[in-house]
Amino acid sequence: MNLKQAIAESIEKSGVAILPPMDVNDSMTLLINNDIKATTSILDPWYNKGIGGVLPDAEYDEFIRNLLNQSAITSDILYLWGFPEVIGPYVRFAPNGFKMTAWLTWFYKNCPSVIRGWRSSQNACIQFTRDGASLHPENFLNPEQELRFDEGKMRFIPGPTSVIEAPLIVGFVGKNERTGHPSQKPETVFERIILMSTKKGDTVIDLMAGSGTTGSVAKKHHRSAILCDCNEEYIEMMEKRLRQRRIQIEEKTLLIKKV
Repeated sequence: MNLKQAIAESIEKSGVAILPPMDVNDSMTLLINNDIKATTSILDPWYNKGIGGVLPDAEYDEFIRNLLNQSAITSDILYLWGFPEVIGPYVRFAPNGFKMTAWLTWFYKNCPSVIRGWRSSQNACIQFTRDGASLHPENFLNPEQELRFDEGKMRFIPGPTSVIEAPLIVGFVGKNERTGHPSQKPETVFERIILMSTKKGDTVIDLMAGSGTTGSVAKKHHRSAILCDCNEEYIEMMEKRLRQRRIQIEEKTLLIKKV
């Protein structure tokens, strides 16, 4: 069974396909080489501020540019997460044929930071969209609006605001979701970006998936997800959370030809 078939079989069984742990550049190349496509890709790299490592600005710029350009081969809508001061410059990094369509802010009041100075209460996410790709604000309509939409009586479709308010999963907050991942995002945050960029039956790729929040949200809303992470511990978290074992990949398939 080739990789494309293995992913399709896993998705048919559980709604998600979990790859074995590998570097994000390798997993991206693997999907590209096997012509595996999705509607949306979520990119949540380390933020170059000490957690996960620190690269010189020029090297980190190249890393982010490569992530975006590679993801643009597989997906029509890209989301790039980070601290505002880190990812701000990357609004100009839209891949060819894409444009920045939104600057999203995840706002939280319950940051436990004791750093002197400004106390962080936000994370940022840039949305890049391929020319001609569709967004889906209709996924946020209330029942009355849905009826009017179905009857063709809406002059415009109101979408959600670009500020997503949800507390950090710390203390007693998010106890039912918690997996043990040190920087786990709440499902309500990922629900917004996945619902805006997909319809039922679409697929989302997240190759820095941490504890598998993308997969959990995708399953809940009748989407599919292809997940990976470089960390074995996090892959095990995903498997437990999503009740799905990673797919087995032949060693010869992992001899990746770089794109």
